Amino acid sequence: MTTCRDALRLILDSVSPLPARPTPLFEALGLVTADRVVSPETVPPFTNSAMDGYAVRADDLAAAAPGAPVLLDVLADLPAGSVATEDVRPGTAIRIMTGAPLPAGADSVVPVEATSSAAGRVRLAAAVKKGANVRLAGEDLREGEELLPKGFALTPAALGVLASVGLARIPVHPRVGVAILTTGDELVDASAKPGPGQIRDSNVQTMCGQAAAFGAVPVPIPRVPDTREAVTAALARARAEADVIVTNGGISVGDYDFIKAVLVELGAKEVFWKVLQKPGGPLGYWLWGGKPVFGIPGNTVAAMVCMEEYVRPALRKMMGHARLLRPERTGVFEGSFRKSVQDGKVHLLRVCARYVDGRLVVSPSGPQGSGILTSMLRSNALALVPADALALKTGDEVQVHLVEEPEDR
Repeated sequence: MTTCRDALRLILDSVSPLPARPTPLFEALGLVTADRVVSPETVPPFTNSAMDGYAVRADDLAAAAPGAPVLLDVLADLPAGSVATEDVRPGTAIRIMTGAPLPAGADSVVPVEATSSAAGRVRLAAAVKKGANVRLAGEDLREGEELLPKGFALTPAALGVLASVGLARIPVHPRVGVAILTTGDELVDASAKPGPGQIRDSNVQTMCGQAAAFGAVPVPIPRVPDTREAVTAALARARAEADVIVTNGGISVGDYDFIKAVLVELGAKEVFWKVLQKPGGPLGYWLWGGKPVFGIPGNTVAAMVCMEEYVRPALRKMMGHARLLRPERTGVFEGSFRKSVQDGKVHLLRVCARYVDGRLVVSPSGPQGSGILTSMLRSNALALVPADALALKTGDEVQVHLVEEPEDR
C-alpha cells in the first residue's frame, strides 16, 4: 500500500496546469492568470471631479469666510460624460458632477452642500485647499504598470480593474471538467423510492457539489450498472467529455467490481492502488492517455474524504493555483477516539474546529463510520490520527486540515 503523503505526491507530480484560454470577465471569477497582466491604459484617463459641486480656482476663495462669503459667476453645468467648452477664469465657477473632467483653469472642487446659489451665482463661505476633491489622471494606474502577477486567482475587485482598462477577456487556466461516474445496481435516483436492497445515489450529488466547490466543472455521467460492458462504455464517454475522471464504487475486487479490470484492459497506467488511510483506503489512481483517473470507494464519507484530500489538490494544480492544500494547523483534541486495531493507517476524523481563547480546539462531529454522511455535514475540518498512534484523548495535540476556517476566532 501507498502512504497518504506518497499518494498525494504521485498525483501532483503527474498533473500540470491546463493550457490558458482567453476568457470573458463574466466567466473568469476565481480563475488564475496564465501570465502577468499590464495596463494598456492610464486610469483615470483624465483629471476629474470626485464629487458633485463647483469647479473653482482655489485662489479665488483664499479670503472666503462665513462672515465674508465669495460670490462666483456660474458659467455652465458639466455632467459626467461631457467636456467643458469654457475655461474657469478668475471670479467664475462651473457646476460639475462626479466623474466629469475638471475644466481648464479650475484646480479644486467645492462640494455642493458647502455652497448656496441664486441668480446664476454661487456663494462660498470657506477657503478650499488646491486639489481638493479632484482625482488626478493616472493616480490609480499608469499605462504599462503591472495590474496582476502570473498565478493570480481573479477576485471581484480584479475583474473590475481589468474592465476599467478595457480588458474584457483575459488569458486564464480554464476550469477542469471532472467526469463523476457512480456505479452500482443498488443505486436509484434521489427522487425514487428505493426497493428492497436499493439505496438512493447520494454520492453523485455530493461529489458533483464538491467538484463545483473546488472551482471545477462537474460532468455527471449517467449511473453505470454493474456489467463490464456498461463500465467500459461509461469510461470511454467520461474520457471524451472531461479532463479528469472520478469513478465511485466498483473499485474493489468483488465479482461485480469492474472499474480496475476495465481500466487495465483499456491501457490505463496504474500509478498506485490502495492507500494507508481510513476511510478511503481502497483508492486507486491511473493515467489514461495522460488523463488522471481516480478510483474512489463507494462509501459516502470515504468518497468525500478522497475528493477533499486528493482530487481537490490535483484540480487546483491543473487550474494554475499555487496554493494546493487546505490550511494545516495544530489543534487540541477534545473527546476520545481509539482505533479498533493498530492498523498502521492514518485515520481522518471528521471534526468540528473552533477557537477557544486563541487555541484551535477540535472535537468529533459524530460517529466516525465511513457511511455516516451527517458526520461530514456537521464538520468543518479533518483531524489526522497518525499511523503509529492508537488513540486520542482530551488535551492531545493533533494535526488538522481546515476545510472551512472557523469564524469564532
